[in-house]
Amino acid sequence: MNKLKRKPTLYQPAIYQIQVPGEIDQHWSDWAEGMTITVDGEIDGTPVTTLTCTLDQAALQGLVRRLYSLGLPLIAVTLVDDSQVRERVCVWRSSQAPAGR
Repeated sequence: MNKLKRKPTLYQPAIYQIQVPGEIDQHWSDWAEGMTITVDGEIDGTPVTTLTCTLDQAALQGLVRRLYSLGLPLIAVTLVDDSQVRERVCVWRSSQAPAGR
């Protein structure tokens, strides 16, 4: 396991990658400004989508709750070392719902 360069906190944003089964359309990136969405591969024939964004803990929990409410189980939530990914600043939009799945 790689050591992180800084200690995670509740209030400072950090880069997270969240993996869920299925393909999520790019318009879902409206959930958080600056979020990237990629389809990385398959597990048992099902595509795996990775959401990458810089969020604080409150926004991360909001995103995880939104995925849960849509019936999307989590495959992984990973805290990414800042030096591995260029900075992405995301603004969580809890009141906005995507048009479709």
